[in-house]
Amino acid sequence: MKYWELDTPSLLIDREIMLDNLRFMQDWADSRKVALRPHTKTHKMPYIARLQKELGAVGIAVAKVGEAEVMAANGLDNIFIANEIVGEKKLERIRRVAETSTIAFGVDSPCQVQDAERVFASAAKPANVLIEIEVGENRSGIIEEKDFLDLLETMRRSPHVHFRGIFSHDGHSYSAKDTEECGRIFLESQRRTLRFADLAEGKGMKPEVVSIGSTPSLMNRFEILEGITELRPGTYVFMDASQAHAIGTLDRCAATVLATVISKPTAERVIMDVGAKGLTMQERTKGICATPGKGTIREFPSVHIFAVYDEHAIIYDREFREKVSIGEKLRIIPVHICPVCNLYDSATLISGDDVVEEIPILCRGKLQ
Repeated sequence: MKYWELDTPSLLIDREIMLDNLRFMQDWADSRKVALRPHTKTHKMPYIARLQKELGAVGIAVAKVGEAEVMAANGLDNIFIANEIVGEKKLERIRRVAETSTIAFGVDSPCQVQDAERVFASAAKPANVLIEIEVGENRSGIIEEKDFLDLLETMRRSPHVHFRGIFSHDGHSYSAKDTEECGRIFLESQRRTLRFADLAEGKGMKPEVVSIGSTPSLMNRFEILEGITELRPGTYVFMDASQAHAIGTLDRCAATVLATVISKPTAERVIMDVGAKGLTMQERTKGICATPGKGTIREFPSVHIFAVYDEHAIIYDREFREKVSIGEKLRIIPVHICPVCNLYDSATLISGDDVVEEIPILCRGKLQ
């Protein structure tokens, strides 16, 4: 079966491009003698997580407890929830996963450690935690050194909580004005992360893991400093239109949404049968990831989606309109692939023009 025989919209994954991306990142980690822990929130598929492990990944990262549960139930081990965990309900679920799998999670406040201590007090194994360090993204994570030291002291007094290490995410590199600035952000983020690792070691709590990473920094293969032990990129598996701008090519974009031209109501307007419910409404408007529109037509890379409604994509391009026909199927490269994967029950793996198999997106909707 050829991919254009599929109904639309459909999420397609080019097998050869994906495997090349996986090998590219694994080879880079191996060459720098650091572990690779792919963030699977991008693809949400145990099938692909297993491929990443087979190629050499030390384990996987997830964003939510629900994703960890699904991955563990499908045979994945050594799971890190790269997010702060709050509330005994979630901690109880992690405790159950920990009975059969190795799992860790993030914290950045003493109350989170205290909750973990209570829940894991009667568990067979302690809670494994990593402290998140804020490195400039203006999101979660420890900012002040005093707060970090206070958190370490809380852990020292918590016998059922094991301090595994620290982690950070240089997500603000997406907005760097150019590749040079992206490299500076990556370097500064590593230095700040390592500063906190040194503080922990000075208190007799040397981190086992110092985990960093974002796709633009790692796809550009910037220097990795001594003391970093683990890389944690996610989007590299498929890439997308915005990440393509960060590295200067669309050639690594493995994921596309197959859609059909359903209307050509004016001399320049084209309507396709996928909208916000299949592409999202996300945009990247600044920095090295800045991308025109809300998606790029793979067969016409200079053509971009102008707007999306719930079920429609709108394109304004007179030349493009003249070249396509109603009923024609085209592939759209999403601006940001991570939320797009969460919109589909399955993805279709293709090789060239041929359909290989359907892959269930088992972590879809696992937001809790």
